[in-house]
Amino acid sequence: MRTQRQVVDYSLQRRAVLRDVRSGRVSALEVCDASPYLKNAATFHGEPTDERCPICRRENLTLVHYVYGDELKQSAGQAHKLAELSVLAMTLRECQVFVVEVCRSCSWNHLIERYVLGRDALGDDDSTIQWKTGSVSHVGEGRR
Repeated sequence: MRTQRQVVDYSLQRRAVLRDVRSGRVSALEVCDASPYLKNAATFHGEPTDERCPICRRENLTLVHYVYGDELKQSAGQAHKLAELSVLAMTLRECQVFVVEVCRSCSWNHLIERYVLGRDALGDDDSTIQWKTGSVSHVGEGRR
């Protein structure tokens, strides 16, 4: 998407959790705790992937995109299909998207990515120049 920016990838954190499960430091029951709402969102709004669940290996993972933003008011925090995100990106000034992978079989779930969408990025021709010069700062993106 053209307006996608401030991407935070959680793949290292995911690998650490899976390593802890495989070594026995963390029980699979502790990480397979998807709520019924998350599993329903995966069923009705999720995007299927070709990747098998890393815990049960029975079913492919599903990606759920949750959207938050001030302009959304009461609909903030709802799951949306990937195709709907491009419409939201052109409609809203700015919104945060959280991408969660879910196994509908064993309830594994993990936040895999977070990014910002919206029209605010369309008017910023300076953002490309800042990126090339390296003057962009990621203030607030601390370690978790």
